[in-house]
Amino acid sequence: MGFAMAYFSTAEWLVLVLWFVAVLAPLIYAANTRTSVAMGVTVSVLLGSVVQVLWSLLGSWGLVSFWVWSDFVLVPARTTEIQYWHTLVSAGFLHSQGDLMHVLGNVVILALVGVPLEQRLGARRFAAIYFIGLLGGSLGWVAFNAGSFRPALGASGAAFGLLGAYLAGWPKDEIPFPLLLIRPWPVVLIALLYFGLELVRALATMESGVSSGIAHMAHIGGFVAAYALLPLVARGGPVELGVMDGGPSQGDAHAAQRRQRKARMVSLEGLDDPWTQRGLEVPKHLREPLKNLYQAGDEPDTRTAWMEHLADAGRCPECDAPLGLVERSTGPHLQCSQQTAHFEWPTAV
Repeated sequence: MGFAMAYFSTAEWLVLVLWFVAVLAPLIYAANTRTSVAMGVTVSVLLGSVVQVLWSLLGSWGLVSFWVWSDFVLVPARTTEIQYWHTLVSAGFLHSQGDLMHVLGNVVILALVGVPLEQRLGARRFAAIYFIGLLGGSLGWVAFNAGSFRPALGASGAAFGLLGAYLAGWPKDEIPFPLLLIRPWPVVLIALLYFGLELVRALATMESGVSSGIAHMAHIGGFVAAYALLPLVARGGPVELGVMDGGPSQGDAHAAQRRQRKARMVSLEGLDDPWTQRGLEVPKHLREPLKNLYQAGDEPDTRTAWMEHLADAGRCPECDAPLGLVERSTGPHLQCSQQTAHFEWPTAV
């Protein structure tokens, strides 16, 4: 099966290139500036829809004739061919020009659910879970419509994936959301309400045999995939699963990171300093910093500060080389700068 792009006019190619720029630019900007990936995705979906509206206007003026998105929408029957596998992802950045409320609904979920979920997961893990929801929605639709040539498009599978992921990780968070009123609602209420309604609609569609024009199984597929894989994706992330602090904020995320770092740090209680361990006298200029380290070193930032001081002022008791500070999963460690085997402290007891 050939690509429709082979028959595009110059105007159609310009529209397609503009769509690619509109979709990719916010994602690239978010990655390069380390700003919110969730907002980058939201703007990407929104700008992509604006270009589609532009295509509709050009079509009404007779300047374009082909459906420019032909090679990028999801057609289940085409997914058996490897050259169309990209449509499992690209369809998630396209929407029907005749249903702008659908676009708005997806944008609301991407922004209001995606941003706090990203604060829980971190940018890279959020991007992974978004992709899982998007791909899960596409595969869910293909599985229940194998052989169909009816095109499907929209970011709803990914949006429902965010709801499923949030439910799996932090169901008791409260986030602002427009359910009757725009106010903070528990994630468990938002997610289960959306999922329950989608199940009812999917069953009604299957019983009647009449299509509703909405890819309900894509929504369910995205939700289930992200819900199932969230614990794996979130493992080792900045915020422990199930933490209850009312909802995320940047401060909450940093506090959770500090708690996690503190829990992993080697305890200094009952642990001799590296000079005493070797039967040596502690150098006079290091006695006060060591005392302060033992007294206040149970907090990650404080321990790092005093150990940096020790690294700058101390020498390796084995070879007299300068000391260095390295960050490990168990917290900051002092280390010989010449031979690691000479000296590393603290060590677990």
